[in-house]
Amino acid sequence: MVPFGRMKKRELAQHVAELQGVAPAQAADRVDRAVNKIIRALKNGQTARLPGLGTITPDSGAAGRRWVFRRESSNER
Repeated sequence: MVPFGRMKKRELAQHVAELQGVAPAQAADRVDRAVNKIIRALKNGQTARLPGLGTITPDSGAAGRRWVFRRESSNER
């Protein structure tokens, strides 16, 4: 297991490929699409919820230049 916050995109795609039984290239495409969807939401001022992990919220005081990640507590899972 990779420590929280230290997983590279390539490692995440490999994990997705193994879990979903798809080719690594297809998994990498799925990871790219998910990341792009999250970034688009944040740029539009929306919060992105990552089930089982937490939420990423645009920091209103940073003129849209910073995002804040809040881990989901274990009793929320």
